[in-house]
Amino acid sequence: MLNRIAVRPPFRIAIVGGGQLGKMMTVAAKQLGFHVTVLDPTPESPAAQVADRQVVAAFTDGEAIRSLAASADVITYEFEHIDCSSLLALEEDGYPVFPTARLLRIIQNKLTQKKALAKANIPVPSFLPAADSKEAGEAAAKLGFPLLLKACRGGYDGKGNALVMNAGELDAQFESLGGCEILVEEFIPFTCEVSVMVARGRFGEIKSYPLSENEHADNILRQSVVPARVAPAVELKSRQVAESVMSLFSGVGVFCVEMFVTAQGEVLVNEVAPRPHNSGHYTIEACVTSQFEQHIRAIAGLPLGDTTLVQPAVMVNLLGEEGFYGPAVLEGTALALSLPGVHLHLYGKSITSPLRKMGHITVTAPKLAQAIDVAARAGQALRVISQEGESLNE
Repeated sequence: MLNRIAVRPPFRIAIVGGGQLGKMMTVAAKQLGFHVTVLDPTPESPAAQVADRQVVAAFTDGEAIRSLAASADVITYEFEHIDCSSLLALEEDGYPVFPTARLLRIIQNKLTQKKALAKANIPVPSFLPAADSKEAGEAAAKLGFPLLLKACRGGYDGKGNALVMNAGELDAQFESLGGCEILVEEFIPFTCEVSVMVARGRFGEIKSYPLSENEHADNILRQSVVPARVAPAVELKSRQVAESVMSLFSGVGVFCVEMFVTAQGEVLVNEVAPRPHNSGHYTIEACVTSQFEQHIRAIAGLPLGDTTLVQPAVMVNLLGEEGFYGPAVLEGTALALSLPGVHLHLYGKSITSPLRKMGHITVTAPKLAQAIDVAARAGQALRVISQEGESLNE
């Protein structure tokens, strides 16, 4: 375990990905005095605005990734939908990559991820693979309607998913996903969606965070409420399942385990993300140790931090307004920031577009009802529009 931190020269971290998650990882790493280099194809990416250095290169550029690794003590990544062949090659040559590229290869494919969970008796919805629409029809006959079609690779924020209500919709919905490898999954009539951020250190220590209750619209996370408004037994079961997932994968870093809760109090794993997650942003202000500091601690070989919830919290995503494209402006900041317990985070993305994640607010309060009330008022005041102030639809 890392017992001393060199101030000069500092411990060096490389992050593949320069978006908002990479930015918040970088801020946490700099707080610990670490040197951070990020790789992202977008010049002046959000993470590059706070990192020591950015390598401007495609995520598929193996030479650039190898160069990045050569000047780092540890490599990590901020999202899972990347070509992991370069990371696998680095691991084979002895470079420390956390979470490991071998693990990434399993998790980034929804089918192999679900198979691994089911084999370990971790509760998941029933599922079947489908290589074509004929196999999808055979799977539907076994699972029944409604059901979900999920692209095995690349889907996020609802992209790559299709809800199928009846047999008449099946072929068209299958084709809408591009004819790729598909996971056919039973539809779960859940009462709520929850997630647990769970961390594992390089030496096997595991710590989980309080349960987050997540509200979505158009398959995009809009709000997270912590503590989740569920029975204590569901809270306990969810954390136990999340820690079982982490033990199964032997991951290093922070993972998000997303779950459905049924009316009977059953908990089923929906997806696992091998990285910090949108639904864990509340931890920055509401917990002793943020998910981002925890991730940096874990990959650097430091002891994991305290995950205690200091105050109830509500996190609200700030998304680009419908119809607005171009240089971004956030309206309503004066009103929102005048409210008690409001913490504003802007990601540094210069261009807005509809439903693009541009920032978030977290509201903390002594009581959850207060946080919910203030978050609603602040969320109504804040709008991300274009600099011209006019919608292209007007």
